[in-house]
Amino acid sequence: METILSFLRHLKQNNNRDWFNDNKQLYEEAKNKFEEFVNILIPKIKEFDKDIDVNSAKECTYRIYRDVRFSKNKEPYKTNFGAYVSKEGRKSKFAGYYIQIEPELSFAGGGVYCPQPAVLKSIRQDIYSDANRFKEIITDTNFKKIFPEIFGDKLKTAPRGFNKDFEDISLLNYKSYVVVKNLLDKDVLSNNFLNNILDVFKTQKPFNDYINGILTK
Repeated sequence: METILSFLRHLKQNNNRDWFNDNKQLYEEAKNKFEEFVNILIPKIKEFDKDIDVNSAKECTYRIYRDVRFSKNKEPYKTNFGAYVSKEGRKSKFAGYYIQIEPELSFAGGGVYCPQPAVLKSIRQDIYSDANRFKEIITDTNFKKIFPEIFGDKLKTAPRGFNKDFEDISLLNYKSYVVVKNLLDKDVLSNNFLNNILDVFKTQKPFNDYINGILTK
């Protein structure tokens, strides 16, 4: 993991095409190390989540090249390596397991990030129909220890079509249903990193199961 963090630290300081092209070998080494880790991670996840149907890092990892066409930030490269292990791979609509390595900003977690409107509405409708099932998952002691809150932006008012007086309206206001466990660089470099990430994902699994149960109805 040090190879990955070292490359990304240098990239943060030199986020331009000339430096990247001059250091392409360092990029390839870091990319290969990350893919090796993901290739070890995938079968370990499949041991406890039988719905995962991907087999290689190529199906799960994201490109380092940024799409700057509609962004004020014109830096050409991401300063992280990320992988989304889910049924149907990284472009899936299903809740999955995400790992991101970035100096001082690494994290693990997952769920569904910025889902399509129909998917988001289905999740909200299910919670609206029976919030207790969802609350049992997110208030579980072990779950809250790792994931104290749902991550991401929220609407300021009730989503359209839902009663603003609903007792658990705050659970419907999320734009994504994602949980995150932040990681320090020392966590990433730990000899127990793989097992620790798997513990995070195992704790997350009921959250994913709940969402995916809605999406497969």
